[in-house]
Amino acid sequence: MDFDWSLFASKEITQNEVCESFEDPFSLRLLPDAMRFAQQSRYFCLGRTLGGKPIFSLYTSTGKVVRVITSRSMTAEETFFYDRKSKESL
Repeated sequence: MDFDWSLFASKEITQNEVCESFEDPFSLRLLPDAMRFAQQSRYFCLGRTLGGKPIFSLYTSTGKVVRVITSRSMTAEETFFYDRKSKESL
């Protein structure tokens, strides 16, 4: 997976951590139901780094290149949702 970091803006998350969260076998890639995100082809990724840090990313993709716009640590609700969905897939 190729990444384009031209729009990336995050002070708390590194680019390597974002890459690890996308490579997480249990990562969730979601299409938001809010029209403002859907009209701009924006997606959400919830994943964990190799160290277990939960990361939420907003990105766009051409199918070959992922352009990460921003990333942050997951909220408690997002972490709960991620954990529940990853247990369902086991």
